[in-house]
Amino acid sequence: MSFFVVEIALPLPLRRTFDYLPLPGETPDHYQPGQRVRVEFGRQLLLGIVLSSRNQSDVPTNKLKPLLARLDDTPLIDEHSLALCRWLADYYHHSMGEVLEHMLPTMLRRGCELSEADERVWLKQADEPAKPLRGSKQQALWQLFQQSPQWPHSELTTQGFSLAQLRSLADAGLIEERQQLPLPPAIQENQRFHSLNPQQQSALKALEPELHHFRACLLEGVTGSGKTEVYLRLIEQVLAAGKQALVLVPEIGLTPQTVRRFQARFNVPIAMLHSGLNDRERLQGWRQASEGGARILIGTRSAVFTPMPDLGLIILDEEHDASFKQQDGLRYSARDFALVRAHKAGVPIVLGSATPSLETLHNALSGKYLHLKLSQRAGDAKAPSMKLHSILHQPLTAGFAQPVLNAMHKHISDGKQVLVFINRRGFAPLLACRDCGWMAECRRCDARLTLHQYPPHLHCHHCDFQQGIPAVCPQCGGQHVEGIGQGTEKIQDQLAVLFPQVPVRRVDRDTIRSKQAFDNLFDDIHSGGPCILVGTQMLAKGHHFPDVTLVVVLDADAGLFSADFRGMEHSAQLICQVAGRAGREEAPGEVWIQTLYADHPLLNLLLDSGYHALALSLLQERQQQQLPPYSHMALLRSECEDRTQAQQLLQQARAFVQQWLQTHSGASWQAPVTLLGPFPAIMERRNGRFRFQLQFYAAERSVLHRTAAALVHFLEQHKGLSKVRWNLDIDPIDTL
Repeated sequence: MSFFVVEIALPLPLRRTFDYLPLPGETPDHYQPGQRVRVEFGRQLLLGIVLSSRNQSDVPTNKLKPLLARLDDTPLIDEHSLALCRWLADYYHHSMGEVLEHMLPTMLRRGCELSEADERVWLKQADEPAKPLRGSKQQALWQLFQQSPQWPHSELTTQGFSLAQLRSLADAGLIEERQQLPLPPAIQENQRFHSLNPQQQSALKALEPELHHFRACLLEGVTGSGKTEVYLRLIEQVLAAGKQALVLVPEIGLTPQTVRRFQARFNVPIAMLHSGLNDRERLQGWRQASEGGARILIGTRSAVFTPMPDLGLIILDEEHDASFKQQDGLRYSARDFALVRAHKAGVPIVLGSATPSLETLHNALSGKYLHLKLSQRAGDAKAPSMKLHSILHQPLTAGFAQPVLNAMHKHISDGKQVLVFINRRGFAPLLACRDCGWMAECRRCDARLTLHQYPPHLHCHHCDFQQGIPAVCPQCGGQHVEGIGQGTEKIQDQLAVLFPQVPVRRVDRDTIRSKQAFDNLFDDIHSGGPCILVGTQMLAKGHHFPDVTLVVVLDADAGLFSADFRGMEHSAQLICQVAGRAGREEAPGEVWIQTLYADHPLLNLLLDSGYHALALSLLQERQQQQLPPYSHMALLRSECEDRTQAQQLLQQARAFVQQWLQTHSGASWQAPVTLLGPFPAIMERRNGRFRFQLQFYAAERSVLHRTAAALVHFLEQHKGLSKVRWNLDIDPIDTL
């Protein structure tokens, strides 16, 4: 047998692959790209992915280690997915092994078999027991099998039946245990099909010819304009052609809501993937989609990696949402990756938003994407009236101006619901002493501790540090320690006093900790009846509240003066998303926005002319300043417990890049690269580590990536500041 080695990608932060000797008696035919293998790396046992086999290695034979095991006969990651991983590793300058990890659910990354996605089910095997069942539990269990001949094991244990009780019926020949992959549900309800208005018909007509090849489309539609109905009509055609559809949504809370609507429309198996599922449920969803059983996959960001053999359409709803960008590890954009995946698969992708990102809007305006608009609300719904109310030098009651409270009373008395938006959870953002000025600060971050009252404690929302609330001032011993400012908890308490006749419900990360809590709350809201909802941006993202007719935005000023050049864009998107919750059905909606800067030109442009007009103005500013999307950006971050070392690494990185650019000044691709920094992050110290950043801007994307590749190589070889952590973020959306 001729000599050969197997090239393996390992889940390590090293931008290289590793050669191993094959298992005894195996030939190159046994090794196909995408198979899992187990290897020894130093003292660690790791699971790697086969990339190739070849008859030579740069490593001396006596230094090569043999594989410990080959876990798969056929690849779990197909060639198409491997090609996507190579693109990701190249574009984001990341380890191929760590990229490949994203292609597999957790159980497969641990070495589990695909069959572990199978669920234990119990099947009825007899019509009647040969002799009477004695125990009441056995009788109740048998009654269930009289109602339905098949039950998942998990459902039976949820209803309180033990394994011993199940086995007693099995021993009596009444039931039998089997393993099978559960198909996702396919439920068709009597849903009322909406007729399309002329704008929806026009959008659908423009998209239908694009269903057989790659085409990127921006569907820009105001909230309530019926974008989802256009999605559903497109998916109908894709399913009729025997293809699968991938639907990406930004929030875990939107996934079950979207699934219910799709189940009501399509009589096909639908799978979902999001972080609220356990490992086995994720493996089941992944397998259902990757084997073609599920014809529609609905998921959050990471679902974009799931293989789908018959992929025919990708829909990415709320494409502007920041949660589509991973903020640690592999800092990928699910939106950008979905575009690349659609291009390589030759299928269309629809990006939907009422408030598209400036990057996507720029691509649509320049003709790179098909640009379709839905400017009118669907059906009889009318756009809400918008009112900007100045609170400068005005008296407030519990944080509300009197005209706003009057509007709330009116809508409540009409039997409607009111949504109050404040993007700040907790009771108060600050605990301070009125005697000496002491403020409660996090010992590990350059941040103040947030006061919570349910339960009472101080909490850092950046590093998760928590402590009790001091009874007296730790600095002067004074008694006058109190919360300053307002969060969702305080607003809820105050509104409960002002509106004792209606329930006041709070929606934030502290109240919505599970899918069940989310479902229970929203089912309660949808049951109707007057109530007040107080919440953070969790309330803003795509949720449908038919009885909400008034939206109050308490703090519209947060993004107006942000140090991030995307601050105004993100603030406008959030205001529009929140405002869009008002008046989704026949009832007219009303939006009140409280601000200290009622004369702010961009805020007035947003209210007078809408998001699209504001976006055009912001694009003009970006072009003048040569900021994305008119340039390409990368961000090098460093962090270390030693402030000097964190800064020094970036100073050395800057010096290297400047020298490298001078060395390559004669290259034909040479174009300017602008460096800014290094400078401290806005919050310089976080979780006990000092943070600095170095920004790169280039007019040509290829120049940025060649510079980044050289820089990454330099940093990987640099051993002088080993205690400093660094990461390179391509196309960052958060520069703070």
